[in-house]
Formats: sequence, C-alpha cells, structure tokens
Amino acid sequence: MADKQESFESFEFDLQPIRGFPELRWTGKRPFTGTQYFPAQRKETYGDSSDGWSNKLYWGDNLQVMSHLLRDFRGSISLAYIDPPFDSKADYKKPVKLKSANAKGDHSAFEEKQYGDIWSNDNYLQFIYERAILLRELLKDNGYLFVHLDQRKIHHVRSLLEEVFSPSAFKHEIIFKRRHGHGDAKTLGTVHDTILVFCKGNEGTWNPTYEPYSEDYISTYYRYSDDDGRKWLSRSTTAPGGRGPSYDWNGHTRAWRYTEVNMQKLHDDGRLYYTENGMPRYKQYLDEMPGLPISSLWTNLQFVDSWSGENTSYPTQKPEELLERIIHSTTNPGDLVFDCFMGSGTTQAAAMKLGRKFIGADINLGAVETTVHRLNKRREEIESGQADLLDAQDVPRHYTGFEVYNVNNYDIFRNPVEAKELIKEAMELQPLPTSSVFDGQRDQFLVKIMPVNRIATRQDLNEVINGMDFKAYERRQAEAPSKIVDRIMLVCMGHEPDIGPELVKAAKPFNIEVEVVDLIRDKANLHFKRQSDAKLVIKDGHLEIAGFYPLNLLQKLSMDTDAVEDWRQLVETIKVDWNYDGAVLSPELIDAPEKDALVTGRYPIPEDASTIRVKITDLLSESWEGEIENG
Repeated sequence: MADKQESFESFEFDLQPIRGFPELRWTGKRPFTGTQYFPAQRKETYGDSSDGWSNKLYWGDNLQVMSHLLRDFRGSISLAYIDPPFDSKADYKKPVKLKSANAKGDHSAFEEKQYGDIWSNDNYLQFIYERAILLRELLKDNGYLFVHLDQRKIHHVRSLLEEVFSPSAFKHEIIFKRRHGHGDAKTLGTVHDTILVFCKGNEGTWNPTYEPYSEDYISTYYRYSDDDGRKWLSRSTTAPGGRGPSYDWNGHTRAWRYTEVNMQKLHDDGRLYYTENGMPRYKQYLDEMPGLPISSLWTNLQFVDSWSGENTSYPTQKPEELLERIIHSTTNPGDLVFDCFMGSGTTQAAAMKLGRKFIGADINLGAVETTVHRLNKRREEIESGQADLLDAQDVPRHYTGFEVYNVNNYDIFRNPVEAKELIKEAMELQPLPTSSVFDGQRDQFLVKIMPVNRIATRQDLNEVINGMDFKAYERRQAEAPSKIVDRIMLVCMGHEPDIGPELVKAAKPFNIEVEVVDLIRDKANLHFKRQSDAKLVIKDGHLEIAGFYPLNLLQKLSMDTDAVEDWRQLVETIKVDWNYDGAVLSPELIDAPEKDALVTGRYPIPEDASTIRVKITDLLSESWEGEIENG
C-alpha cells in the first residue's frame, strides 16, 4: 500500500498547440495539463508471475487509475484499446436470476444496471479529452491507440484525438460490422462501429494479418488442381513484379512475395511447367498462401451471440476475435497492452492468449468480477495446454498470473448507477422539489451529489451555478449585508483541489459558504450498502459454508432469507485462501461453476492450512469476506 505522502506527487503534461488545423471546441473546455498520484491497494492475486511480471486489474475511476500508473508505466504501453461509452442515451443492464432450483419468492430474476451512458455533450467531450491525454502519456513513442465508437460521437472524437496526438498520428479508420440486419424498415440499418487508429510516433509495430480467401476468390483464381486435389493458380515467370516464392536455407517455401523467380528451384519442386506455346509458368498453391491482407473493412468477424461460448452476459461485450486481430497486428509477444474501459475483459483474455502482458481497469465492480472469472478460466486453459489456444500463434511465453487492485480506496459503491440513492439514504438528506438541481438538504446546506464515477471537476459546477437562486440572494443580502446568503455542500468521490473556491468565486458578489465532502476520505461515519452475512464452520476436516445471506440481492429479488431453497442459488463464485497473510487474498481454491450449476459449499482442508479466508461473490458481484482459523 502506498504511503500517504505519495498522494501529493503530481505529473505535468506538455500539450503543445498544433497550428494549421481546426480545433474542436465545447462549452467549458478546460486544458488538462497535470494530475496527481493516487495510491492503489493490492487486494487479490491469482496464479504465478512470469519473469517477475504479474498482470494487473484495477477497480476504480480510470482517470485515477491512469494517474496512478504514470509513475511506473509512463511511456511503456505498446497498445491501448478502449471501448468507451458511446453517449448512446441508454442504461446498460445485465440479467440477474437465481441459479438452478426454483425459489419461493415472487421474483426470481431482474435486470441490474451496469452503467449509464447518458451525457451532456460537453461533459462527454471533456471526459474523453482528459483520458486521451493520459493515454498519450502512457503510450510508448511508437505505441498505438485504438478507439472503438459508433456513429454518434466518432467525428467529434477524431477531431479531439488529432488535437491531442496531432493530425499526422491518425493512421486508420476501421469499419467493424457488428451485427446483421435491423428492425426498423423506415431507416438504414446501423450495423457497424468505427475504430479509430492513432500511432503516437511515425511508425509502430505492424505484423501482417490475413483473412481467409472467400469461396468466390478461390473459384475465380485457383481454378487448377493437381491429381491429389491440391489447388493452384498459374503464375508467369517473366512478368515484371510478378509474385514468386522465397526459399529459406533448407530449400523450403517460406512465403510468397514479390521477388526474382528461381527457375531451377521451381523445376526441382515440380512447380514449373510450360504452356502449349512453350512459355514457362509455375504453380502457386492455395495451401501455402496466408490469405488476403486485412483491409480497413472488417466484416468477417464472429458476433457475440447469446449462444456464443464466450458470451459473459455483459452488455456491450465485443468478440475476442476482434481483439486478437488488433493485438496481433500491432504488438509482439511480451509487449504491454492496456484497456481502461475493461468491461467483460475481452482485451485481457485475448492478450493472455497471445502472450502479451496486460493492464485493465473499470469503474464497475461487475466488470472486474466478470473479468477475474474469465481470466481464471483462460489461465486454466493455457496451463492445461489446450490446443485451440496454443496452436493459433507462435507464443514463446504466456503471462497468466494477475493481481487485482483498488485505486484510492474506491470500495464504497458496488454499482455507481445506484450511488446517488445510497448517498441520499446514508446522509439522511431531506427531499427537495423535483425541479431543484440539488439532491436534498442537510441541516442548513443544499446538497449536490457530484458524479461518482470520476473525480469532480470545475466543469461539473456549471449545473450547480445554474441552480443558484440569485434573486433570493439579492433579497437576503439586502436584509442582512454581512451574512451568508446560502450554504452549499458538494458530495464527491475525489475532486480538483480548487472546486470549492471556484464555486464561491462564481457566486460573487454574493457571499456563500461551500463545504466539500469527499466520500473517499470522509466515509467513516457513513454506511452505504446493506451488508451480506455468512457463516463458516470446520467439520470433519472440511470447510463448510453453513449459510449465506446477501441482503441487497435478496431485497432486489423481493425475497426473505428463508424464501430461497438453497443459498447456493445466490452465489456466483467462492474463493478460498487456505493461508491468508492478512492483506492480500490469494485463492488456492476457486469454485466458479458454469451457468446454472451451483457451488459446492463444502471443501476438504489441506493439512498445512492456517488462517482460512473465504470470499463469496453473489449474483450482483457483491462480495462477503470472512475468515476462520484451522485448528
């Protein structure tokens, strides 16, 4: 855990103005020239490190995560892929239902919001702008940034990224077909996303990537076959620039590229033949060709359907094949890949498969838990030597161990979508008319709950300023010139240091009092979430979970604790550390059954077990942790 003094460390950015191109402007646009260091706490570890490296997952605001990473990883990342919010004006939900057996309650399923994607235009652009600057700082001098969006904001974000990276850094615009068809016959179907590709330097890594030939291509060009059915096309040995084989020192065909044709070698290989008029030609065999080099139009990647084996039920999940293509094309084994909008962990799973190191981050705890579960499955597949993973690429080493961190003690809210209601409940705010921009009143203060999925900024004050009753201020000041005309409390999860004084300044000439409550720092006396409970026992040399009662989940299911036939219906995973060190959970046993299967709940205890730490994660991705001494 970082020393508290480290939080005062700051980082500066040199964002030089670029002349000669249009600049994207928006209301409240602010320069982002520096950030401070945020500490991180290592909470869990899985698997072993490789060459001293363990991959890293962070739960927290990605602005704070990247500010934390700057100390050790500035200029270190070869590829950053991000799939940020699209400003889709929608809430994304994940279906939650009891596992296996029937329940006695009225409800056995509901949809849990994972995150909201509803923004004002200016807040969205500032959000992306600040994160783009941090991504630029983390990238190597020749590192790539891939930004995955749809038609709503792609034009704005490209202009914004050209400002941050320079216009010459833009390399590609990839069209990714994400689905078939559409349901509204009165409009054009939007079936594609756009992926912008920027390179921080002039030239980054580029590994040629090929896609299989279509049947039409094969039937058009590979029209000939040997007696054994081996297809080939006819090539001229004399045509300028004609494609010919290149041989390695053993005489084996290495690749087909534009080179001088070796007539003798073609003859020895049985490839050379003569036409009726005596012209020499040679055979180019289909099974030796890698395929067509990929273009910027990607239409042949598998969708993540409901029946897909890789489907995690996480909204907005992207296909792993897409990330494999991106990672393989722009990095080499051992390079570091980063995704700070991690979601279901597709980037991390693909990176582990391809032998790349990775770092991931997400503010949604459900995303972190989904990714941990997915990566543990991938780790087991790799370590057990499954051929479908290892034969795809020539990977000298896989980095399968990973750690989970919290940044800035971000462990108050399990779901930021519900955070505002939890804060109002915990702070016992008095309600205000629905027309008010304030969220309630506490003592003499009007309370405004700032965005909880990131640190509060000066731009966030605009809504507060617009909600000030300046006519009332005039009246109060006339009645008592020396007194305070209003008291405002800002509740936030971290904030820029001058946010309070900026609001006081904005109210001039009126005198207001501003109190800033930082929930990360001032949470000691607030109780935000309904606690789960569980009972652990040791019996006949086994650890038994005698009961588990996730009160928040039960409330959402409208069920009492006795309405569930089997508590295991409420559980996603159970993790057990047989020798807990008092700080970091290192599970040696992970009980994570698939689909509707239930956890076991009873486990043999190893002979060397001492302090046993158990983590039980429910269907909401909320967890209970407890421990019991063996013997």
